Amino acid sequence: MNSLSAFSVQKCIFFAFITLSGVKISNCEQGFCSAPPVLEAQPLYWKVNNPTLSPSHLQDLPGFTRSVYKRDHALITPESHVFSPLPEWTNTLGAYLITPSMGSHFVMYLAKMQENSKSGLPPKDAERFVFVLQGVVILNDTSGIKHNLEVDSYAYLPPNSEHLFDSDASATLVVFERRHDYLENHIAEQIIGWTNKQPLLETPGEVFELRKLLPTSLAYDFNVHMMDFQPGEFLNVKEVHYNQHGLLLLEGQGIYRLADSWYPVQAGDAIWMAPFVPQWYAALGKTKSRYLLYKDVNRNPL
Repeated sequence: MNSLSAFSVQKCIFFAFITLSGVKISNCEQGFCSAPPVLEAQPLYWKVNNPTLSPSHLQDLPGFTRSVYKRDHALITPESHVFSPLPEWTNTLGAYLITPSMGSHFVMYLAKMQENSKSGLPPKDAERFVFVLQGVVILNDTSGIKHNLEVDSYAYLPPNSEHLFDSDASATLVVFERRHDYLENHIAEQIIGWTNKQPLLETPGEVFELRKLLPTSLAYDFNVHMMDFQPGEFLNVKEVHYNQHGLLLLEGQGIYRLADSWYPVQAGDAIWMAPFVPQWYAALGKTKSRYLLYKDVNRNPL
């Protein structure tokens, strides 16, 4: 065997070893190694519903988590989620990611509905926003109409409105709830929508794409924004404001600045931002970033 052939065999043995070690590299034939096949596209928000709970390089660090809780912000990452039965819901497990015990005036939680599951009602005078991350749920309301909600669709339910979400199979929701701040002569109404049907809005001085999922009228005391960043894009404004935020990163990865800390974040991570905490985001990686953002609006801070 000449030296060139020996080198080719050794190279293929090396790549075969790497493949068996977990790196996907295709076959080597006649001294040549081909590129790995292109993987099929995953369903929308696949990473949120299938998060990385134990990265291989951290398996020897029991107890490690990226989650952080501070006075004016929190990063809650999937490996620290704790699911338990949701009160008043049937066959549903929930993980509360943001609650007033942090300092927020709203709650944000994941609801994992199983077969033959049903929702409960929020507390008295609480409004509810539901966004579908996985599966299909049916919204039954007082009109008697059944609304099928699929991935990337959502519903807003005004305070004290009778309604029921049910599912015949597994489905995952992210839910926001808060005590409605009533404004005289302004009545919030039920909203059902789809992200891709909402128009892109102008963002002067910024490069990200913005959609608002709720009306901007005074009847609504919060809104939910869908924000898209291409790789390398970032917020130009280093925001410091009176509004609170609850955020769920749906796609991609990047760096989030909160106060004086800089956090690597990825799809599945949730963030709470208190009033006036400095905040900034930059998208990294090779795919776009998308996040869902709660923001209180239309009310005097007094």
